[in-house]
Amino acid sequence: ADCSKALSLIQGINALFLIADKGYDTQKIVDEALRRNMTPVIPPRRNRKEQRKYDKYIYKLRHLVENAFLYIKQWRGIATRYAKMTTSFLAAVQIRCLFWWLTIS
Repeated sequence: ADCSKALSLIQGINALFLIADKGYDTQKIVDEALRRNMTPVIPPRRNRKEQRKYDKYIYKLRHLVENAFLYIKQWRGIATRYAKMTTSFLAAVQIRCLFWWLTIS
């Protein structure tokens, strides 16, 4: 499960919110977020005995981030990780972001 790696991923990150989907709704993750002064924005699972409140507006903004990654991955070279060197891969991602920025500005 992805939630087993979540605690190590948030180490050293300073943020106001921890936004995640229902798959990350574990008490350990919520407690770690609160300990780090983050507000957990994680919808509770249906089988949770105590349903937590979460900010639905902020949770909807998560969709924008997911769409950004989806747009970047539309380039076949990025999606298949055609560039084997990290610098080449990063350059391809930056070029894709530049094209995207030029179309929306």
